[in-house]
Amino acid sequence: MFGSRKIIDILKLNEWKDNLLSLSNLLDNRKQRILKTIRNSEELREGAIEQLEKARARLRKVETEADRFRANGYSEIEREKLNLINSIYTTLEQFENYKNETIRLEQQRAINQVQLWVFQHALEGALGTLNSCLNNELHLRTISANIGMFGGMKEIKD
Repeated sequence: MFGSRKIIDILKLNEWKDNLLSLSNLLDNRKQRILKTIRNSEELREGAIEQLEKARARLRKVETEADRFRANGYSEIEREKLNLINSIYTTLEQFENYKNETIRLEQQRAINQVQLWVFQHALEGALGTLNSCLNNELHLRTISANIGMFGGMKEIKD
């Protein structure tokens, strides 16, 4: 009896080890996805920076033209310059927001998956406990019924 209990404990320990390994693999996969998302976001960021540099070059060109036109009293170029700068900064903010939202969603997805995994294993454990309790109750009832039958047979015999 003691040996079988020890075997059961070892099997449960191995099951927990397997579960922890599965959880570790799940978390590693999520980590890789998040890192990939970050890399993609960085690539988008680099593209936005490249656009910003191009916009700055255009801005310098516009500023040169603005100096020329300013002497003649034209201020429309200045407004276009400001609109261009505002547009570029808005684009950069959108890229940054997209990156942050993507990271947040991946993190939430990982959290949800881990919670689901933990909940499933908790339910499996509860089901195992419930089945064990029901098996013990059925065993006790069978023993009680057998004792009752033997008691009845003894009374008939006497």
